[in-house]
Amino acid sequence: MSEITREAAWELLKKYNKDPFHQHHAVTVEGVMRYFAKELGYEDQVDFWGLCGLLHDVDFEMWPEEHCKKAPELLAEIDAPEEMVHAICSHGYGLCCDVEPTHQMEKVLFAADELTGIIGAAIILRPSHSCQDMDLKSLKKKFKDKRFAGGCSRDVIAQGAEYLGWELNDLLERTLDAMKSMPDPDVLDKENGIEM
Repeated sequence: MSEITREAAWELLKKYNKDPFHQHHAVTVEGVMRYFAKELGYEDQVDFWGLCGLLHDVDFEMWPEEHCKKAPELLAEIDAPEEMVHAICSHGYGLCCDVEPTHQMEKVLFAADELTGIIGAAIILRPSHSCQDMDLKSLKKKFKDKRFAGGCSRDVIAQGAEYLGWELNDLLERTLDAMKSMPDPDVLDKENGIEM
C-alpha cells in the first residue's frame, strides 16, 4: 500500500520533531498500530498502519495551532499516498480538522493515540517503569482521574471506542496489551536513537 520506507518516515518525523518526548510518542503509537494491524487481520498492511502511527503528529511540535492541517504539506516531502494523508489527518477529527476517520485503521489511530499518552504517563510513575505489571484495574483508575495526564482527552478515547464499536474497557485492555507487546520505553528509545 505504501512505498515509503520506515527510514524516510523517521527522518521526516525527526526533521519537524526535535523533542525526544514527541519522538518517543511517535514510535509508541507506531508499535501500537503495528500490533492492532496484526490483531485485527490486516497483516498485509502492518507497515502502512505503523507508518501512519509514526507520522501522525508530524506537524504537531512546530505547528500546534495548525495540527492536522499542515501535515499534508509535510507528508508531500516523502510522496505520502492520499490514504496515508487522510489517515494521519483523521486522528484530529473534531478537535483540529474535519477529516473523519472512516477506515478501521483510522478509527484505531483516533482511539489509541490519546490512550497511549495515559498509559505512557502511568509507566513513568511505576517503580518498574514498565507496563508489563500494569493491569486493567490500575489503568481504569488512571483513566477516571481527569487530573492524571490531563492533556489526554478522555472524550476522544471514548469517542474512538464508539467509532470502533468496542466497549471502553475493551479498548483500554487491548491498547494496554499492544503496549505490553513492545519493548519497555528505555529500550524503545535506545533502539530508535532517542535521548530522553
